[in-house]
Amino acid sequence: MSATRPRRPAGQVALVGAGTGDPGLLAMRAAELLAAADLVIADETISDAVLALAGPSAEVQRVPSGAPQGAALVAAAKDGKLVVRLLPGDPFVTDVGAREAEAVVKGRQRLEVVPGLPAPVAVPAFAGVAVGMPRTVAHVEDGLDWAGIAGAPGHLVLTCDASEVAKAASALVEHGRRASSAVSVTAAGTTSQQRTVLSTLDMVEADAGDLQGEVVVVVGDAVKKADKLGWFENRALYGWRVLVPRTRDQAGVLSTALRAYGAIPVEVPTIAVEPPRTPAPMERAIKGLVTGRYLWVAFTSTNAVKAVREKLEDFGLDARAFAGVKVAAVGEATAAALVEFGLKPELVPTEEQSSEGLLKAWAPYDDVFDPIDRVFLPRADIATDSLVAGLKDLGWQVDDVTAYRTVRAAPPPAETREALKGGGFDAVLFTSSSTVRNLVGIAGKPHDTTVLAAIGPQTKATAEELGLRVDVLADKPDVTTLVEGLAAYALALRAAGELPPAARRRKGAKKAAPRARR
Repeated sequence: MSATRPRRPAGQVALVGAGTGDPGLLAMRAAELLAAADLVIADETISDAVLALAGPSAEVQRVPSGAPQGAALVAAAKDGKLVVRLLPGDPFVTDVGAREAEAVVKGRQRLEVVPGLPAPVAVPAFAGVAVGMPRTVAHVEDGLDWAGIAGAPGHLVLTCDASEVAKAASALVEHGRRASSAVSVTAAGTTSQQRTVLSTLDMVEADAGDLQGEVVVVVGDAVKKADKLGWFENRALYGWRVLVPRTRDQAGVLSTALRAYGAIPVEVPTIAVEPPRTPAPMERAIKGLVTGRYLWVAFTSTNAVKAVREKLEDFGLDARAFAGVKVAAVGEATAAALVEFGLKPELVPTEEQSSEGLLKAWAPYDDVFDPIDRVFLPRADIATDSLVAGLKDLGWQVDDVTAYRTVRAAPPPAETREALKGGGFDAVLFTSSSTVRNLVGIAGKPHDTTVLAAIGPQTKATAEELGLRVDVLADKPDVTTLVEGLAAYALALRAAGELPPAARRRKGAKKAAPRARR
């Protein structure tokens, strides 16, 4: 009986539309394929944000726009790979995708096509221009039928380089479009650098003369409502560069909240979280948790939750180790981390979400109703003693255990330090006293024009001790409320007729004078 050669696994090629560069606008199927891909062949114009969705083991290749990749796609698929070919906009908007699809089919490989949002569809929506139907879409190039385009019914949507807008406007007027026709020009559409200029065909050369790069132009009556419908650029923090001094694993929620308001978060780790130097106290506390030593476990941070969870997992345990034990959380964020672990805290302060607020909500020890008088308090090595003292005053015994250490992170790159001291950031968000001290220590003090926001009174006090002016104080100590407070402050600036820092830069206005420090 002759031996058979092993068969290679079946490969596949997916032609995926990358849209306008915003990963949030990708089809869900596109994100799934990128995460699973063995090889990603991307047009050189594809944004880094989209490529970041590729799985950690994927090979990523950038190729020149328009360069044929059919042979490479077929070869990789024959080798058993899942190949994602990323093309700007939609794969079939130009003939590049069609040619590569034909090559894959001819090579007898599996083919999948995932549509993407082309710029003429997505960008007007982000500019607040409801184009509707009918519409005529064209790319400005030599030999264009301007007479046919100018006479077409409905709205015109043109794509071109910003330097060609004036030529296109003149051609449309020359071929019958009214010079007073409303026109919008949007550069860097759907990105954090988007800028839209509203004008008319006879004035657009002067009004949009400072735009650069590829633009989307809309001509028609829908442009007249763009001031009201322009939601993207009207967000409270649109264009603001906000420094986020957090531990790297905690910055995600804060950055996501900032992006929802239009800001550009720049994450600068100021604190590194490390295990305690001596693991024995935590190990004894985990043993006590399992053997019934504690009635309560009090968590004062998400880092404490993470540290206890990891130590339990080291011993092959999970949330069931808390059976019969009551759990307290200092605030909503810590409570959410506990719920994710499988624990629902019995005590979360509803008003002041801090150690002081937790103490106010904590009942005194009752030797009749409380079978155990001991509390496990896993915390950072630099935590204050006020919670321990308060619990003891209420009659409880406290095992105050170092669950993790916070150490100062390495200084950020020189350009970040220079931007911080030179007014290159519109705002800085401080989420703890240690982030204030550490940021100043590794990067210097923010510029006088930078808006500073603090998550709570203690953080504000620390900033002021270092000579910093705090403009925004969160109503309660959680990151969502902190971002909401910054957004409200930005809207108040706008209502008062003061240009926010980001808007001053976009308009090329003179930098505001420094505000006095208290």
